[in-house]
Amino acid sequence: MNVRRSAAVLAAVAVLGAAAPAAADSSPSPTPQPLPSALYGDTDPQYDGVWRQSLALLAQHAAGAEPPKAAVGWLTGQQCADGSFAPFRADPSVACDAKTMVDTNQTAAAVQALAALGGHDAVIGKAVGWLKSVQNKDGGWGYTAGGPSDTNSTSVVVGALAAAGEKPGEVRKGGKSPYDALLGLELPCTGEGAGAFAYQPEKDGSLTANADATAAGVLGALGRGLLVEPGKGDGAAAGSCVKATTPEQAAANGAAHLAGELAAKGYLLAATPGAEDQPDVGNTADAVVALAAQGDTAQAKKSYAWLEKNAAEWAAQSGPAAYAQLVLAAHATGADPRDFGGTDLVKQLQAAGPAAPEKTTKAAEEAEDEKDADSPFGVWWFVGVCLVAGIGIGFLVSNRAKRQQP
Repeated sequence: MNVRRSAAVLAAVAVLGAAAPAAADSSPSPTPQPLPSALYGDTDPQYDGVWRQSLALLAQHAAGAEPPKAAVGWLTGQQCADGSFAPFRADPSVACDAKTMVDTNQTAAAVQALAALGGHDAVIGKAVGWLKSVQNKDGGWGYTAGGPSDTNSTSVVVGALAAAGEKPGEVRKGGKSPYDALLGLELPCTGEGAGAFAYQPEKDGSLTANADATAAGVLGALGRGLLVEPGKGDGAAAGSCVKATTPEQAAANGAAHLAGELAAKGYLLAATPGAEDQPDVGNTADAVVALAAQGDTAQAKKSYAWLEKNAAEWAAQSGPAAYAQLVLAAHATGADPRDFGGTDLVKQLQAAGPAAPEKTTKAAEEAEDEKDADSPFGVWWFVGVCLVAGIGIGFLVSNRAKRQQP
């Protein structure tokens, strides 16, 4: 599963678990069904199927590789009639109902991927309409419709709105925009975690810095999606935190916090208790993209260099979404994802999905033409066959017309 979604997914799972009956289910476990051949990855897609598919398609697009049509078709086929996306629908022919666990993150990720690929306006329009319909009164979005707003979900929806050609600041609920929600989730400039974003407020209303949420919050405050074009400057994030009254100021504060956290070792630390010295590779990749979007290409490139040396094994263990994260980090810093410390990220990502149809190259076409020209019959034999075929077709049409006459 993509590391970046783990907190939100686990929270959703916890909610589902709390709602489940306490009595044990005595019915036999269902037989595992084979995964669709067009799906990226071979792990259970129940909670992240659409998310990892979307990232895989988006990353291939960023790398200039055309994703297989089957993979794109699988993604569009997962949409519910109301425009939302669930993580995984084993049988898309069965209509979604109240029990279908759709969410904002899968829907927003699908929008970003399909918008980048182009040609899916109808699917995107329905998805954006659904996202607008479940916006919270504070201007943000929760992981599920009606859930409390969080930085990650709000930011990925902002990215979807921007990718679809919307102006996120003008998408309002109760007079509040997504930027209002994000400003309310950023820590003040005093105390620990100054300028960072929290995932959600604590029960007492306080905010706790969260590196994953901060990387997402920077992108959201900038009105950017997961696909960030490489910056042209080599500047660094501002070192001082200022009271943010605009989304741009909030993004600068968040980027400065990330840069400070990355400066010492080049990577972010895992927030898991008892793992203080363990690198968080996924969040580091997200931070690289966020810093590149803000314009701090200096620290972004330093941390990307650390990823090149340390992240290949993590991606191999984590699957297609992880490879996609690294491809997007490479793209944001102007690096070559096909030479990631000796690893071809694009090739590895494509190997986790459906095989792309072989394309006939121009050289192969020319060779075939020469072969035809050198044959005993040559091109004129082919033309003759076509003429005979044309006569035959005309004959069939003529006779069919005659039989239809009274």
